[in-house]
Amino acid sequence: MKKLLIMMLIGVLSLGIFTGCGETSDVNGGNGDDGDKTITLGYVNWAEGIAMTNLAKAILEDKLGYDDVKLTMTDAAPLFTSLASGNTDAFLDAWLPVTHESYMKKYGDKVEDLGYNFENAKIGLVVPSYVDINSIEDLNSMKDEFDGKIVGIDSGAGIMSASENAIKEYGLDYELMPGSGPTMTAALKKAIDNNEPIVVTGWQPHWMFAKWDLKFLDDPKGVYGEAEYIHTIARKGLSTDMPDVANFLSNFLMSSEELGDLMGEIENNSDKDAVEVARDWMNAHEDLVNSWIEEK
Repeated sequence: MKKLLIMMLIGVLSLGIFTGCGETSDVNGGNGDDGDKTITLGYVNWAEGIAMTNLAKAILEDKLGYDDVKLTMTDAAPLFTSLASGNTDAFLDAWLPVTHESYMKKYGDKVEDLGYNFENAKIGLVVPSYVDINSIEDLNSMKDEFDGKIVGIDSGAGIMSASENAIKEYGLDYELMPGSGPTMTAALKKAIDNNEPIVVTGWQPHWMFAKWDLKFLDDPKGVYGEAEYIHTIARKGLSTDMPDVANFLSNFLMSSEELGDLMGEIENNSDKDAVEVARDWMNAHEDLVNSWIEEK
């Protein structure tokens, strides 16, 4: 009888252990009722991505009740890898069909495309309007004035690959200088302040077009493609795990004026955290923000 009681006690304890081990936890935060609601958004150090991602963070926390929205900055290549592996939940700044085409060809079956959040996006080579050329074909004629350099951004960006192709297609005797979005705009500011020629890898939407008088150089060979769409790309399974998040991100859509205004606010308030500026913008645009949260 004593042995029987001991065996029964061991059985009860074992059942409790296995029952405890069987409790599930949401690896990505998700909507678990018993724990904090967390989500991870990835972004690249580009003006529009910073603006949209911080706005999404404010909305997810204040409107959808997520306790902790983590923002992770990296380059485009590792970000797509992280989405495909499920370590990042969403990325709001994928340019399609051209700029990030290679990443979607590689990872498209391992991620979810939640649709576009901005239309009529454009990439290309940009100069101040006072520069006396209008086409990429004319760059070699001013090589000395430009010091034979095109000021670029991070090397993993699609616009950098397109610019390398432009150098080959147009036979440009130029060096493409990698850097970052902020270092590019800093170089642009310095040149404009001194009324000097400069050519940079540029894109719209970007606050720099509101701040300075700039122009895209014509691209007769079509190396940079036509106008693009900015898409939100999510990890596989987000729509199932976090349907409220997927619905919001699918509905998220900004006009050129709205995104330009938000980017301008963040740039003009650089002494404040971007998420706080985005939160103020969110509160000033309640009707628009609420329309993104509603089921459609």
